[in-house]
Amino acid sequence: MDQREQIQSMSDREVLLHLYVTQLLLLVASALIGAFLLDWTTVRQMWRFDFREVVLYGGGGALFVLALDFLMMRYLPESWYDDGGINEKLFQTRSFPHLIWLCAFIAFSEEWLFRGVLQTHFGLFVASAIFALLHVRYLTKWFLFSMVVLISFFLGYLYDVTGSLWVTIFAHFLIDFVLAVHIRLDYLRKASGKMR
Repeated sequence: MDQREQIQSMSDREVLLHLYVTQLLLLVASALIGAFLLDWTTVRQMWRFDFREVVLYGGGGALFVLALDFLMMRYLPESWYDDGGINEKLFQTRSFPHLIWLCAFIAFSEEWLFRGVLQTHFGLFVASAIFALLHVRYLTKWFLFSMVVLISFFLGYLYDVTGSLWVTIFAHFLIDFVLAVHIRLDYLRKASGKMR
């Protein structure tokens, strides 16, 4: 059974459960590993909040990634973006409030671990490599895997420049949320076309 068949055979509830369990494991890992590797001063610094920085670097960085991504979606073969159906299964039937919650939860848990804990202690390269490997479903899809690696390095760079997790969390959230809304709207458009 290939990945697409496996994803499609899972119920909506199973897909959500897998997502929530994975993200909760990342949060637990962040807390446990962070407790051993980071001191209180470092933790306080990474969680400082500067609204202008979050909007400028986080929002601006996300807009840059999204503009590039939508441009590539327009001109590159659709097959290059085929992730086996996981993103469609996750996002196409969710309400907009649920999409906001999911994308915020994912951004928070992943950025805390990969940028906050791993990058702070081991550096940009190690954190980005582990982040990319976490997206194991893309390992056989060279284009999607390359995109994940580049976005991971870009988010890591934003963290290096600002030292603020809120910047990378906001950027990660915006990227995921806009793409999730795109999937949801595409699904609604196709569904309304079938009803005519």
